[in-house]
Amino acid sequence: MDSIGEVPNPPTDPELADEVVAAVRRFVEAEVVPAVGELDAADRYPDELVAGLLRLGLFGATIGEAYGGIGLDTVTYARVVEELSVGWMSLAGVVNSHLIVATLIATHGTDEQRQRWLPRLASGEVRAALSLSEPDAGSDARALRCVARPDGEEYVIDGTKMWVTNGERAGLVALAAKAPEGITCFLVDKQPGPRCGGITVTRHVDKLGYRGVETVEMVYESHRVPAEAVLGGTGEGGGLGRGLPFVLGALELGRVNVAARAVGLARAAFETAVVYAGRRQTFGVPIARHQAVAFKLADMATRVEAARLLVRSAAERIDRGGRADVEAGMAKLFASEAAMTNTEEAMRVLGGYGYTTDSPVERYYRDAPLLVIGEGTNEIQRIVIARRLLERYGAGS
Repeated sequence: MDSIGEVPNPPTDPELADEVVAAVRRFVEAEVVPAVGELDAADRYPDELVAGLLRLGLFGATIGEAYGGIGLDTVTYARVVEELSVGWMSLAGVVNSHLIVATLIATHGTDEQRQRWLPRLASGEVRAALSLSEPDAGSDARALRCVARPDGEEYVIDGTKMWVTNGERAGLVALAAKAPEGITCFLVDKQPGPRCGGITVTRHVDKLGYRGVETVEMVYESHRVPAEAVLGGTGEGGGLGRGLPFVLGALELGRVNVAARAVGLARAAFETAVVYAGRRQTFGVPIARHQAVAFKLADMATRVEAARLLVRSAAERIDRGGRADVEAGMAKLFASEAAMTNTEEAMRVLGGYGYTTDSPVERYYRDAPLLVIGEGTNEIQRIVIARRLLERYGAGS
């Protein structure tokens, strides 16, 4: 199976879904909003807030109940991500890579790999990181230089990986590397920390936004892993040489996450702007009464709703068991651009106040650009969408 959507995902009970989303909303209002300004300014990892994610069970959000997870469908998961991102987009990034790896294992792993890893991922005992990109291989994933050389019953891994979210704190890394059979995904067991065996976290990347979450460069120097670390096993029909389609399929869930983050960010920008516009007065009336501002608010609200519907469409496609590359790409493309526009418009509505750290709008404005880049740039999304549409309609051949 090359896509996470090939197996239907049973819908979450509506009452449970609403309870989970409401619990996340309460957590955001009570714990995230009061702390985010200081954490973002200091670029400090939010240990206390991550403990809150653990209490809510969100490290097991999409992992099946049989393995100790909540087993949320993708639609409900997207709602959870939106609520987290209204408070602080970075928190959604803490769980994103983790759950992509869990999805990889659930979809393509051997029985032993599922039994070994999924319960520990669901409980948060082990944090997971996805490692695909390299300094010279981002959108062109086939240009990977990281190699895995077989040596008896082991593989020896050498190479440099870039933009690894949760890399230092991870106890498991799903690593894409070139084996003799082709690009293969390895489940690399490691101890959290800057060094483990032949793995070294060589630097933490300082970022414009998306702060508080570690983004690191990792170097592998003659790091050995057992053959059992190959995702899907090494036997016939296993994972050797199939790592790239495995990872790209799982990234459909990642793109839904990024799109849902964008909805949350666009919504936060709108809500901040509309409250301010109702309170701030010029020429004797609230600025929301001026047509120039009112039109901005109308457009901002429309973008949020349209983006949310596209995210839901992509999530439903995954849950029905269909390939969602087009739908997830569309959702990610539109929602991230909506977040970019809404954060800028919110700054225009708030004026000078929006440009200061007294307002969360400046943080929204810094966070938004990541969304047009992460999980595949929007330029790549347009290429994928166009290519798949041409295939669907039998055009362009």
